Order: sequence, then structure tokens, then C-alpha cells
Amino acid sequence: MYLIVTRSFPPELGGMQNHLWGFSNELSKNYMIKVFADYIDGHKNFDEQASFSIERIGGPKLFRKYRKANLIDEFTKNNIVDGIIADHWKSLEHLKNSKKKFCFIHGKDINHLKGSRINQRILKVLNTSEKIIANSKYTKNLAIEIGVNENKIVIINPGIDPAKELNDKSLKKIESLLKVKTPRLITVSRFDKRKNHEKVVMALRNLKQIYPDIVYICVGYGDEEENIKKLVKELDLEAQVMFFKDISNDLKNALIAKSNIFVMPSIIYNKSVEGFGIVYAEAGQYGIPSIGGKDGGAADAIDDEKTGLICDGNSLEDVYSSIIKMLENKKYLEFGKNAQKYVAKFYWPKIIEEFKKILN
Repeated sequence: MYLIVTRSFPPELGGMQNHLWGFSNELSKNYMIKVFADYIDGHKNFDEQASFSIERIGGPKLFRKYRKANLIDEFTKNNIVDGIIADHWKSLEHLKNSKKKFCFIHGKDINHLKGSRINQRILKVLNTSEKIIANSKYTKNLAIEIGVNENKIVIINPGIDPAKELNDKSLKKIESLLKVKTPRLITVSRFDKRKNHEKVVMALRNLKQIYPDIVYICVGYGDEEENIKKLVKELDLEAQVMFFKDISNDLKNALIAKSNIFVMPSIIYNKSVEGFGIVYAEAGQYGIPSIGGKDGGAADAIDDEKTGLICDGNSLEDVYSSIIKMLENKKYLEFGKNAQKYVAKFYWPKIIEEFKKILN
């Protein structure tokens, strides 16, 4: 039996939550597992449908981590446990059992100054783990830079589930909504500084001179939402930018499928960095190529010049020229076909085989 310890799990929404769910679900087809996850409202209906055991730990955040650690330690005393797999180094920090530990690293979670107190805490956990699973080459290199034992690190990209068949009703609704708007750019993400919506909006000001019917579709919510909306208004781009949030998965997928280019030229903002970018692979399933930033792990998800483009997200000129390059002669069609083939390498059944190698 393997225990999965996580602070991020559905029905809570988010990329990390989806990643841990996909991993747990696929791993449960190969091993007996039990998930220890944080309490969230509405979890009972969700948990009842899972094919494996999920234990929820509630209470104030400050005490929850200690209570969770105690529960896991007690469980390992009374049950045969082959190992513990954690979503984050903090999920392992307070455990006192001697079971093998495996820890995911994602990028921003370990991006702290070498020698700092938090860096020392990170190294204490990671360097005593059996294996450390980096989500990209970028994250592995970052881990080595901050002092993690290179021999313990293995790169395993996040997985995705094969795309479900698109809903005809949703497709018709989106096509009716977009009508003659073309070409179509889309970003599906939180409104965070590192996601870099700002540069795409600024590039749009010049793009609309060449493509008067161009549209930029933004799906998500977050701290930067109002700032982006303010920028759109200042640049007189309200006719070119559409905002969506709190929409169904069917509508979100239809928006992606009816777009031409997925654009998320991520940057490093403070300590925040895009460790991989699963959304690039998810867009590729629908034959939509991506433009990603050179800072972070996008290069693991995008095959540059084949399934999309890697640009310097800090450079407005580079973001603009990358979009132009994809639009000229409808280059996005060729890249989109390549992307649809490329993403098969990220399907969970293939990804889990890489995990089986280290668990066995």
C-alpha cells in the first residue's frame, strides 16, 4: 500500500488539485492506495465516488499539519505501508515514521534563496526522501541549484486524461458567441502576474491593426483580473478581449477547441514560476498549439517550432512577433496537428509507468 499525502485535492478547484487527482486515480489501478487530504466543503459526495480510500483532516491550518502527520504515523504502525508520496515537501516535514518517502517538486515551492532558513527546511525534507519527482527539466535544475541531491531527482512530467468528446451544444454556443471573431487567442489560467496576460493584451493593441477581428479569450479568475480589465479599457481593446469565469468544463473545452492559439508566455515573478504548464498539453489535445515563456518548464510541454513557440515573456516584442509568426500563413494549423500527436506522451497510463519504475 502507498499513502498519498496532499494539501491540494478535489473537489477544490485548481491545477495542482487536478494533478493529484489524476495521479491518485491512475496509481490506484496498479496499487492499493490511501489518500490523506485536507478537509473541504462538499468532499463527501466526491469521496464516495472514488475507487480508493480518502481520509480528510480538518481544523485550523496551523494545527492541521501536525494532526495529519500524527494520523499518518499512527496508520503506518498498524498497516503494511510500502511508501508515502507527497504533493509538497511541507506534507512530509512533520512525519516521524521510517517509511520510504517520495516527494513532488513543482518549481515555485522550492524557489528560495540557498542558505535561507526555508531553504534549509526544504533540503532537510528532500535530501532524506527516497526519490524527488521534478515536473520538468527546469524544476530539476532549480532543485540542484538550491542544494538538492541530484542523484535523488527524477523528471516525470504531469499527466493528463485523454480529452472527452466535445459537447455539440457547447460548441454551437461558443461558435454563436464568437461568430466572425478571428483569429482567436486564448489563455486558461488564474490571473497571476507570472501568467503574463498583460503582455498579450499589450501585443493585441498592434495585432488589431493587422487583424481587426482578432479576439483574445481569457478564462479564469485571480488577483490580477481587475488590473487586466483596466488595461484592456485603457488600450481601447474591449471589443477584442472576452472574459469568462465560473463556466462548465464543457464550455471551457469548447472555447479552447474553437480557438487558434493558446497563449501563456509565463515569466518569473518574485519567487513564482511556471514549473511545467499542463494547460499547454491540454490545449494540444484539441489541436491547438501554444506560445509559452522561456522562464520555467514550458519547454517540456511545448516542442519549440513544432507544437508551438517558446518566447521571452519579458519582451513585448518577442511575445508580439511569436503571435505574428503563428498567425502568418495560418502556421498554427500545422503546429496544432503536431501538438495533437505530441500530447499522447502525457497521458496518465504512460506517465504512471515512469512512477512504477521508481516505486518498484
